[in-house]
Amino acid sequence: MPPKKNTRGNQRKAVSGEDAEGEADSSAKQMVSRKRKATGAGSGENTEASCPPQYCHWLMKSEPESRFENGIDVKFGIEDLKALPDQTDCWDGVRNYQARNFMRQMKEGQLAFFYHSNCKEPGIAGVIRIVKEAYVDHTQFDKKDVHFDASSKPENPKWSMVDVQYQRMTKRFIPLSELKKHHLQHRAEGGPLKDMALFTRARLSVQPLTTEEFDFVLSLEDQEPL
Repeated sequence: MPPKKNTRGNQRKAVSGEDAEGEADSSAKQMVSRKRKATGAGSGENTEASCPPQYCHWLMKSEPESRFENGIDVKFGIEDLKALPDQTDCWDGVRNYQARNFMRQMKEGQLAFFYHSNCKEPGIAGVIRIVKEAYVDHTQFDKKDVHFDASSKPENPKWSMVDVQYQRMTKRFIPLSELKKHHLQHRAEGGPLKDMALFTRARLSVQPLTTEEFDFVLSLEDQEPL
């Protein structure tokens, strides 16, 4: 889920990586061996293989209903974002390393779904845009904030955040239950949502989407519910 806010008012979000078999003669094997050494194959030094996949669309979770932590309401729905100056806010409070790393991959201008979580009817409520790339999340140093992290130091901060801006509501709310039906159908018959992180990495509050996943989900707003 999303983080919370300290700077503009409401506290909010953050809900919480061959051998080729053959019958080649010894000289051919030596050539293959030399090539492997040159590229790092088999040695763990192949940087291309170790690079994480790059994404350009996202799903970001936040709680639209009041829930108090240490006396602070962490509610932050898309309507709260829409009501802010410039309809823009920082996405703070993420305290999961994988979710943080996804935020660090985000680029200015990329789109994300604003997902309402931990509520009566979870699902996609709208579309937001990344307007500032990852920078230090100040809430990790604020002892009064519910996401304070005593182990994080200013000289070596653990946590990052991005700024997001409201773009629009989806033409209709797209509930989790509907997305799950498509996911199960696509797993059985093939389709863009077969490996959607919302179901394969469900606990992450910040999730990557392939272009195919994003486009398919967005197309649902013009269709009758499954």
